[in-house]
This record gives sequence, structure tokens and C-alpha cells, in this order.
Amino acid sequence: MTITAIVFDLDGVIIDSEEVWEEVRRGYVAEHGREFLPDTQDRMMGMSTAEWSAHLADEVGVPVPATRVAADVLGRMAERYAESLPLIPGAVETVRALGRNYRLALASSSARILIDKVLETAGLTDEFEITLSTEEVPRGKPAPDVYLTAVTKLGLTRDVCAAIEDSSNGLRSAAAAGLTVIAVPHGVYPPAADALAQAALVVRSVTEVTPEVVAAL
Repeated sequence: MTITAIVFDLDGVIIDSEEVWEEVRRGYVAEHGREFLPDTQDRMMGMSTAEWSAHLADEVGVPVPATRVAADVLGRMAERYAESLPLIPGAVETVRALGRNYRLALASSSARILIDKVLETAGLTDEFEITLSTEEVPRGKPAPDVYLTAVTKLGLTRDVCAAIEDSSNGLRSAAAAGLTVIAVPHGVYPPAADALAQAALVVRSVTEVTPEVVAAL
């Protein structure tokens, strides 16, 4: 069937924030005398706020409650965004161009406070009919919950929706929800081969996702 809606991820697709997330969380873990393990960042990519904060408290061993971990880290992320928003070159223009041809939604693992801040600062708030945080669904990525909820809120079926994702867990989430998946692999945190294999299209940059390219899927 013809694609009529596109669901965007945020981190790694519209903003290049994964390195900022790692820097902030790595520093926070170190301040509490714990070790940021080699796979810690990869494991947390796609997790909801409740999930990654619990991971840092319970698995990594940060000796404060998960709710405090979340509040501390989100506060630091908001400060970083206020200083400089790491928009991916061409992402804002891509969103607006696709919005002229398709209905748009956003399904992000970021907290609601960060989603709203990014979209407001980038001037993209009105481009999306629906915006969802994995805080607002039962499970974070790679579970399909956030994408299934986005499709439901759009009043559509999943076979007419595409998703744009960069991470392993994001790609798995969108694929599990049954959307047509467009992968924009992150250069520093490339997705696993099995996750990338679930994409219908792989591009080097989000700017390559044009209305014509989506129409050809």
C-alpha cells in the first residue's frame, strides 16, 4: 500500500545527541564512583527514561534511586541543549519537505521535556501531528509500543506508515510494529547487522529521504 505517514525518531535522526547522552551519563556514573561499561551506551539506546535510569542504578550500580538518576541526567541534558542544540544538518528542512506530502509523527526515547524543548528550539513543533515519548507507553524500544501507539493516534494502519530510525533498538522497534523502516545509520554508533537487515531502505543521511524516495517504497 502507499505510504501516507512518516514517524520520525528524534535522537540520531533530527538531533545528533547520542554522543551528548553518552558524555553526560558517563560523567554522571564516574562522579558516583562507578564504571561505564563498554556496552552501556548501546544497551541504553532506545530505552525509556524509567528503563535507562533503572539500568544505571541497578546494573551499573549508581548508588542513588533511579528517579533521582533520571532527574539529574535530564537536567544536565536540558542544560546542554540550552547551550547548543546539536541539530543534524538538513534535518529541519527534511522534516518540513516531507510534511508537505505526508502526515508526520514523532516517536522518541527522549523524555517529554527534552522532546518539547528540541522541537520548540528547532521550530518544528507544528510539523508533527503526534509526538510520543517512550515514557508514555508501557515499554521502550526495541519493543514496538511507541510505534504502535503513534499509528493508532494517527488513526491509520501500520502498512501505510514508514519510520525513520538510526539505532539498533529503534530499527527493531519500528520493524516489530510492522512499519516500513528507513535506516539512517549513525556513524559513531552503527546499528547491528540484524537490525539493519530489517530496513526496507538504508540511506547515508536523513536528507536523502525525500518525498520521491518515500513514494517509491
